[in-house]
Amino acid sequence: MTRARIGLALGSGAARGWAHIGVLEGLKAVGLEPDIVCGTSMGALVGGAYAAGCFPALQDWARALTWRIAVRLLDVRLSGGGLIDGGEIVTLLETLGITCDMEQTGKPFAAVATSLVTGREIWLRSGSLSGAVRASIGIPGIFKPVKHGDDWLIDGGLVNPVPVSLCRALGAEIIIAVNLNSDLVGRRFEITNMPRQDGPVGLMSPELVGRLLEQVPKAWRDQAAQIAPRLLPAQSVVPAYFDVLANALNIMEDQITRTRLAGEPPHVLLAPRLGHIGPFEFHRAAEAIAEGRASVEQAMPYLRRYL
Repeated sequence: MTRARIGLALGSGAARGWAHIGVLEGLKAVGLEPDIVCGTSMGALVGGAYAAGCFPALQDWARALTWRIAVRLLDVRLSGGGLIDGGEIVTLLETLGITCDMEQTGKPFAAVATSLVTGREIWLRSGSLSGAVRASIGIPGIFKPVKHGDDWLIDGGLVNPVPVSLCRALGAEIIIAVNLNSDLVGRRFEITNMPRQDGPVGLMSPELVGRLLEQVPKAWRDQAAQIAPRLLPAQSVVPAYFDVLANALNIMEDQITRTRLAGEPPHVLLAPRLGHIGPFEFHRAAEAIAEGRASVEQAMPYLRRYL
């Protein structure tokens, strides 16, 4: 008898996506290696690195990431339909060695994006791997959309946050899925706003807001500077702008995930506990990775039947 083909569906979750590294480490430790990998958003980034054989480089880079480095990756541009251009992300992928086409990866891999024109789910299965990852991580309103033929692509989490269906379409017979957003809805805003010893990060950082102000025309800069503090987390019961944006996306993705998983359930669902990590706290990779490994250990009663 031949072993059933195992597919791994890595879900969306912004900075919480580093937990996928821990999941892959945990699965390897118990002798489970996926034959097919599919990813949405950060799941596409980690899954793409794994399929391309660049996983060790990504592991080392993520664990060494600081909030200052993370902020430098966010190339702010007040044009093109998003605050962040995303060119620095593509450069990072190439630095890590993720330069091949998707047809050349060691394992079958595909990513999910969303058509901004039609709203349809787009499965990216060929062409540039780094380009597919960049399209899949395009959080609307934050990252600039990616041109794809006659279409514009944004984050795949809008339509398929945990791509079980894509894994099945690629031939997976046993599917392990990772849902990073299972415990986000309902938590208090103060959880993500608590100050960290190693500083703020991403869209929550004064550094990034300062770079935004530099691109505002001088005639409007003074007024913009007065508005800017309202975008940042405050010690207040009133949520700041980016709090509202991040949590609205959490609610939307949670509802879509529940619906999709009910209709397309995986054989094993891993749900790392990541509610304490904000969507833009990319410097907290070590914590997210540890939670990913823990989710594999907790699911061992279900995973043993496939060993």
